[in-house]
Amino acid sequence: MAADCILETRGLVKEFKGFVAVSDVSLRVERGQIHALIGPNGAGKTTVFNLLTKFLIPTRGSILFNGHDITLEKPAQIARRGIIRSFQISATFPHLTVLENVRIGLQRKLGTSFHFWQSERTLEALTPRAMQLLDTVGLTEFADYVTVELPYGRKRALEIATTLAMEPELMLLDEPTQGMGHEDVDRVTELIRKVSANRTILMVEHNMNVVAKIADTITVLARGQVIAEGPYQVVAKNPQVLEAYMGSAAVELQGAHG
Repeated sequence: MAADCILETRGLVKEFKGFVAVSDVSLRVERGQIHALIGPNGAGKTTVFNLLTKFLIPTRGSILFNGHDITLEKPAQIARRGIIRSFQISATFPHLTVLENVRIGLQRKLGTSFHFWQSERTLEALTPRAMQLLDTVGLTEFADYVTVELPYGRKRALEIATTLAMEPELMLLDEPTQGMGHEDVDRVTELIRKVSANRTILMVEHNMNVVAKIADTITVLARGQVIAEGPYQVVAKNPQVLEAYMGSAAVELQGAHG
């Protein structure tokens, strides 16, 4: 495993009662890159994410992180190694404030998760770092908002802040711009670019404009298999990729970098 490769899968297979959802997927994620996993609906992208974060166990194949075989490790073990996933559906505490959500993320890192009976003074010690993270994602002015009151795009920014609180070495972002209007998409796209400094990001994303703007490397899945990999300009012209997307999505794929 090369020194600059942070995550590698070798011949990853996942079968469900005879149905092969992921077939012989070998993936290399380079340290410091934004690596996008794309493909049409049903291509196996979310299954791959679930295998990487150990919500599913592979039928065959192996997963290596920083050269260590993590194939059989549990979700908590790989989180401690620094692989942190941000979910497709916003995973924040809706009735706590924005600041409180980030402090909980910081508590998790300290190993004091959900010790809500701790003194306010103990929690206050986390506030300066929490405010730094909110500043990073452009949410300083929203610190005292109850999370449920945030606009959707800002909730996703908060989720990225709580993910950053865990000090991830590898961030897995699952459809970070799904369901957003154009303005929110642009804001979150720039936010991902910003937080990628000194980090590695692997993201599943449907919006080809987002992928074209920020991904260094793209892996395309179709029917559970890798059909193409490389920079956007190369992948977008691949005949297999265009065939897999077909129709309007193929037009979007070609036009996103224009």
